[in-house]
Amino acid sequence: MQSPVTCVAPLLALAITFVPMLAHAETAESDQTIIVTATTGTDAAEVRAAKTPGGADIVGYEDYADKSIVSLRDTLAFSPGVYLQPRFGQEVRISIRGSGLSRGYHMRGLTLLQDGVPINLADDNGDFQELEPIFFDHLEVYRGANALRFGSGTLGGAINGVTPTGRTARGIYLRADGGSFDSLRGLVSAGVAGERVDAWGAVSADTSDGDRDHARRRSLRFHGNAGLALTDRITTRLYASYNNIDQELPGALTLGEALTTPRKANVGSVAGDQARDIESLRLQNRTRFDLGAAQLDLGVFVNTKRLHHPIYQLIDQKSLDRGGFFRLDYAAGSVEATLGGELRVGDVHSRRFVNIAGRRGAKTFDAQQDARTATLYGEIRLRPVDSLSLIAGGIYADGMRRQREAFNNGPVDNEGRADFDAFSPKFGVLLEPAPGVQIYGNYSRSVEFPGFIELAQTSAFVPLDPQRAWTAEIGTRGRRGMLSWDLSLYRADIKGELLQYNPGEADVPAATFNAGKTRHEGIEAALELNPADWLRLRQVYTYSDFRFRGDAVYGDNRLPVVPRHVYRAEMRLGTDALHVAPNVEWVPQGPFADYRGRVRTPGYALLGFTVGARVGEGIDAFLDVRNITGKRAIGDISAAIDVTDTSAIYYPVERRAVSAGLRARF
Repeated sequence: MQSPVTCVAPLLALAITFVPMLAHAETAESDQTIIVTATTGTDAAEVRAAKTPGGADIVGYEDYADKSIVSLRDTLAFSPGVYLQPRFGQEVRISIRGSGLSRGYHMRGLTLLQDGVPINLADDNGDFQELEPIFFDHLEVYRGANALRFGSGTLGGAINGVTPTGRTARGIYLRADGGSFDSLRGLVSAGVAGERVDAWGAVSADTSDGDRDHARRRSLRFHGNAGLALTDRITTRLYASYNNIDQELPGALTLGEALTTPRKANVGSVAGDQARDIESLRLQNRTRFDLGAAQLDLGVFVNTKRLHHPIYQLIDQKSLDRGGFFRLDYAAGSVEATLGGELRVGDVHSRRFVNIAGRRGAKTFDAQQDARTATLYGEIRLRPVDSLSLIAGGIYADGMRRQREAFNNGPVDNEGRADFDAFSPKFGVLLEPAPGVQIYGNYSRSVEFPGFIELAQTSAFVPLDPQRAWTAEIGTRGRRGMLSWDLSLYRADIKGELLQYNPGEADVPAATFNAGKTRHEGIEAALELNPADWLRLRQVYTYSDFRFRGDAVYGDNRLPVVPRHVYRAEMRLGTDALHVAPNVEWVPQGPFADYRGRVRTPGYALLGFTVGARVGEGIDAFLDVRNITGKRAIGDISAAIDVTDTSAIYYPVERRAVSAGLRARF
């Protein structure tokens, strides 16, 4: 018997498909052409997204203001196509269209940015914990090759968190909340603006014992920026970010442990006092020149980071990344064009030690790792008629990875080096058959170079090829009356997908290999109804079919980790004076845990709700309740070749949690 979601999902997709036809038949109520709900500070971002012939959306702060904001999952839960599964605390798996599918730690296959500058290291690996979502005015999500404007050529695309300025967020803003697991979070921010100068800054702090044993975390963060109008046509802005993040790691459990004793920590994680502690400082500058029909942005940045990471060994890394970028936008009549480039250069001093209860033992490895990633991209958009845009572009990427060993317990390979380059074209069409309605299609290539985690998984470099894919996408989005929608269907044929598996022990890092041929295809859908000021229903549905294609070992097996169906919905009842919003997350059938396709995790449904109320002038209270029923289920998996009852590869969903807080603006 088919599950309800299996039946409902195609109907939802079909309903959204017919929306453009209904919208065309409806009498136009206005000439509005921006197709995403406008929120303060996001208008320009929405205009850019509306010119993209593919999956892109803007998430405003108001969309998640009533939540306890711990990680990117809390901000992007209703962004179509973004798969986010919490593992513990601020640690989440983040994937778009199956990007970094088997990477259950750090990040790969996505470009993460803050204010347009990537936080990825020069080898494209990164720690998403360095993005503090409580700071953002809005987030820009560009899926797949639609992220060309950010210089991204990855399968997943790009996510850019945009912070306020002194002009968009004047005055003082305070936020505080606390709740389950002795959790406390706070934010203080302030913005000021004069005729030519403005400044904004924020400090956040977070502490929690976590919903599992050995999951305590704390963080202290700062972000600020200052802008100066040098002339009427030249402006410059300086950004600074500081992160101090300490996170204990509870580790993975067996299936039985995760479903019966989800609070438990992995025995090895406790014995090794496993943790991920990050201290980072980022400085960047962007200068903008108004050239009339064109606009030129020039920028430089420097990122320094220290990682203290006791796991199977104690990893100690110090990194320094620096680079620059430019972007030229031109618009005249029916022609628009973009030309940009970026250079990132990074040095990592990587050391490993025997882990003795979270402290350094004997040194086992010492190496200098150098990386370079450079991109040059361009796009031209032609409008032969007002309702039709033709888009063509491409991105050229060049990369170098080099490791020079100074010490190794085994045979010392003094130097390993890998060089890569690739060109990825993109073609798209965007049709607006009626005001507020868009239909689009695109065909693009993506190429991902392996980073140090893949190349240096042993002492010497492992010979790996880049991951290459051709992706076709069609879809529609729009807004008519009380209805707004966003629907994308895509198919990515991949060669050399970088897949990882656990060789047996839970605390041993995964090995990486290039698969033969794989295919990722799916549906990314969002549907929102606003029949009245006091009622809003929003839904997102993601269908993911990721599998091998004629593999010599795995045949056409479905790839593990990501479930086929994920559905989320939230109904907001009431106004800003008082509202309640029940929500549900439904995974009717869990994903496979192994590459052989023999072990599948159970499905689940998580229920929650938020409440918001205006308690005074500029003061709002909120309540956030998650997993009301205390459901025990599997949230994430570290995939393996073979899985047994003793395989510790599972992470339970978060237990029941309640938090409440206040927001105030003066």
